[in-house]
Amino acid sequence: MSQETAEFGKWRGFLWPVHGFELKKVLPMFLMLFLIVFNYTILRDTKDTLVVNEAGAAAIPFLKLWGVVPGAIIFMLIYSKLSNYLSKTALFYAAITPFIIFFALFALVIYPYKEYLEPIAMANAMENYFQWEGLNYFIACFRHWPVSIFYIASELWGSACVSLLFWGFANEITKVSESKRFYAVFLIGANVALLFSGPMIILSSWLTRNAPAGIDPYIQANNWLMGMVVISGLLTMYLYHYMNKSVLTDPQFVAKEEEKKKKKDKPKLGLFESFKYLAKSPYILCLATLVMAYGISINVVELTWKAQLKIQYPLKNDYQAFMGAFSFFTGLTTIFMLLFVSGNLIRKKGWGFAALVTPVVLLITGIAFFSFIIFRDNLSGMIASMGTNPVFLAVIIGAVQNIMSKSTKYSLFDPTKEMAYIPLDQEQKVKGKAAIDVVGARLGKSGGAFIQMVLILILGGITSSFIYFVATAFILVIAAWMSATMSLNHKFVALTSKKDQDKAPEATTEPALAPAK
Repeated sequence: MSQETAEFGKWRGFLWPVHGFELKKVLPMFLMLFLIVFNYTILRDTKDTLVVNEAGAAAIPFLKLWGVVPGAIIFMLIYSKLSNYLSKTALFYAAITPFIIFFALFALVIYPYKEYLEPIAMANAMENYFQWEGLNYFIACFRHWPVSIFYIASELWGSACVSLLFWGFANEITKVSESKRFYAVFLIGANVALLFSGPMIILSSWLTRNAPAGIDPYIQANNWLMGMVVISGLLTMYLYHYMNKSVLTDPQFVAKEEEKKKKKDKPKLGLFESFKYLAKSPYILCLATLVMAYGISINVVELTWKAQLKIQYPLKNDYQAFMGAFSFFTGLTTIFMLLFVSGNLIRKKGWGFAALVTPVVLLITGIAFFSFIIFRDNLSGMIASMGTNPVFLAVIIGAVQNIMSKSTKYSLFDPTKEMAYIPLDQEQKVKGKAAIDVVGARLGKSGGAFIQMVLILILGGITSSFIYFVATAFILVIAAWMSATMSLNHKFVALTSKKDQDKAPEATTEPALAPAK
């Protein structure tokens, strides 16, 4: 380690902790994550724009609970089944190809002709029959089912392609010692993607604003964005092919002993046996708690913010342009965190301290946002003196809250979460990661969605009482998150120390066999 530090130099190791010969391995992974997150950002902002403007912000909990969660479970069942028959490379292509095909069809066929596909008459009849205001948001999901399916597919892209496919591949080919240097670099690529995708979203909205009469400008903007998504998806598949053909066949990147060990340790348990096995592991349960707590906490804040955003920007192009700017500033903040905070904080303060930063930031900024929403009527004089209105100020405070939450999530939560998988055996890595990242993450968001859905059904919408309840749930979830993080830290340190001790004899045999000088 001292030789490595000397070779890098103090500042070079700080800003770019990668050896020259390692670029062959690091740059393709950097670009892969760049492209996947570029797509994820465009899809995230597009799905929110469509659902909030066509079905209403309060429809999001219904979609997450009754659409995203079943979709994630179905995806995991198919993925787990295919893993028993396909090679790892074939499984990667089989998982990503359906997404690319669907997004191309959505842009070219489904969304432009959605008026012919939506069951408007049936949905209106259902509203007249039930006459339940809270249930109207569920009916809106049915009425606008093309948008609902797009929302589900876009959510699954984040879980499947970012968490499962990319990070599963990265954990498989990266050592613990490399992860401390490489993962921060990979995440820079992810957030540089936000600096590109945000302006692309703004540009598409601006260029199509003055569309000819009779042409929906948003359809044009959507075609441009989905075209970018398809091209990026195809490039991702090419980079994965390049990694397997030209990088992982290089002896300096893949040791023969590690290849044999991976083949030997390939898990043989079925899906439900794997769930039963993982449920007995306190380590996996703590890790699942972290993932689910993040999903719940960020979800309950975002819904309230998006409802305010819809009031401020009622047009789709304006709404999506704001989301593009939001993504750009999120990427800018996260890159700063990755360059100057993340890696150094993990190295100097340890895994546990770094992992606690995200829930603490969410707690502070979330309380600030909810407090303003609840007490803004008492601040009307001060808001008027600032020359603005309460809705716009709520949008800005919510945007700052989301930017800080996501930047700490991308720069600290994600790398510490991925590092926590590395000391596990191969069976826990593969099955545990699939269960936690695809289903666990969705259950986290669906937990928040369930709370909000019940409140919307009872209260009839996003009312002041709704905000009181979700703010309380938010604080309780953050407390559970922090408790699980501290517990997992003890287990992670103990497991890592044990693995280091097991490797110690191997490290000492080589100098003993060397001739004396």
